[in-house]
Amino acid sequence: MSSSVIEEKKYKVIGTRPVRHDGVDKVTGRALYGADIQLAGMLHGKVLRSPHAHARIRSIHTKKAEALEGVKAVVTAGDLPDPADRSANLGELGEVPLKYVSRNVLAADKVLYHGHALAAVAAVSPQIAEEALKLIEVDYEVLPPVMDVLSAMTGDSALLHDDLFTDELGEKSAQPSNVASHQRFQLGDVAKGLAA
Repeated sequence: MSSSVIEEKKYKVIGTRPVRHDGVDKVTGRALYGADIQLAGMLHGKVLRSPHAHARIRSIHTKKAEALEGVKAVVTAGDLPDPADRSANLGELGEVPLKYVSRNVLAADKVLYHGHALAAVAAVSPQIAEEALKLIEVDYEVLPPVMDVLSAMTGDSALLHDDLFTDELGEKSAQPSNVASHQRFQLGDVAKGLAA
């Protein structure tokens, strides 16, 4: 009968505890983080987010927030450049219209999910920025939410993008849809492949 002994190898990195050079500073509270830094003239930002999963924005009024002492700027989608019909190549996604990307920066006409950004405030303190958010008045028309992919693809689902038409094998659909593209991939004879 033979016995074999597995020799345990010692490695320099694998299986060892790395030296954490900042460990002592972190556990003693001496470590500095971005939020710990205060510079002269520094502004603090806050973002107003939608309480609704899907709603049309009828209006946004920021005058009261802008008038608050200590507020330096209030920005909405109307302050951003309109990418109109420009597009960009986003790698595997291919050419994507920038209007759909920019709608996720700050909502313009509709909020598409709970927490969608509507406006941003820059102020001299976080407290003033937070107070300014409360002064921004938004009038919403609440729309039915689209809760999952399968229901989004049905014909009776609420439309997320009123100007999105399905690209079906290079042809645009006649009516708006929640489906951006429908593609078919085929290789060989399906019946023969299933019979094999």
